[in-house]
Amino acid sequence: MSKLLSLRIVFMGTPEFAVASLSALVDAGCNIVGVITAPDKAAGRGLQLQQSAVKQYAVAKGLNVLQPEKLKTPSFIETLQALKADLQVVVAFRMLPEMVWSMPPMGTINLHGSLLPQYRGAAPINWAVINGEQQTGVTSFKLKQEIDTGDILLQESFSIGENETAGEVHDRMKAIGAALLLKTVEGLAEGILKETPQSEWTGPHITEPLKHAPKIFTETAQVDWNKTTAEVYNLIRGLAPYPAAFTSLEGKKLKLFKAEKLEAKPSIPTGGFETDGKTFLRFAAADGYINLLELQLEGKKKMPVADFLRGHRFSKQ
Repeated sequence: MSKLLSLRIVFMGTPEFAVASLSALVDAGCNIVGVITAPDKAAGRGLQLQQSAVKQYAVAKGLNVLQPEKLKTPSFIETLQALKADLQVVVAFRMLPEMVWSMPPMGTINLHGSLLPQYRGAAPINWAVINGEQQTGVTSFKLKQEIDTGDILLQESFSIGENETAGEVHDRMKAIGAALLLKTVEGLAEGILKETPQSEWTGPHITEPLKHAPKIFTETAQVDWNKTTAEVYNLIRGLAPYPAAFTSLEGKKLKLFKAEKLEAKPSIPTGGFETDGKTFLRFAAADGYINLLELQLEGKKKMPVADFLRGHRFSKQ
């Protein structure tokens, strides 16, 4: 453990997911000489400056925080060099230029929310759920220039429940990932970890062609009712709670947060809906219905379907 405590570590991350990993390092007594996170951003109706979750945690712990607008500016590079880090740790941050990730003598490691080499990209949790995977995991690896392609250090898998949302997987994963990250840093400090190129990594989750996890765009989130109930259901839970799958209800955008599959053969065209105006609202997919449980109509708050129906008048009813 003494070798671990002697390491000078720079941590890079922004959202809540990264806080769990930073906290694990701090709680283990690691010497965090700098925390790099996103600049404060104006948000909300009053456009008040909001600090990232990582900054809030780091400030509370009295850590040295840096918030560069750009990672290649000479002033930031000089400040980073002056920290004399042995190792840099990246969790849910942006892409790093080579001059940054190659700086420490022990390199830079990243924690990724999938079983690499599967699901490289920006949204691995979402795509694993959207694709109906029954298993996912976390991987620690050494950074190199091509995104999410570096040599693997450690990996841990866990199951995805058939009704679990991406948000629920995220919350479990951040704790599992934090433990794996600490184990990785300890192994590097002791010099006992082997780096394995992804091309040589084996496991039952590796299929050809590899599946990818690109950024979620608006068109990704729009429900195609010509697909099966299983596919639509997986899209809904894979995008819950954010950004949320959506469809159209009488010309307005309707976000779908919770739903269930109904196997009954639809008696209406795909994309059509049925409701009793009180307790249920269901849409027809290719082989059954999607019964909505929690939703949000454009301009309204998120609410259970019964509350929505109580206050909504359908033009078709």
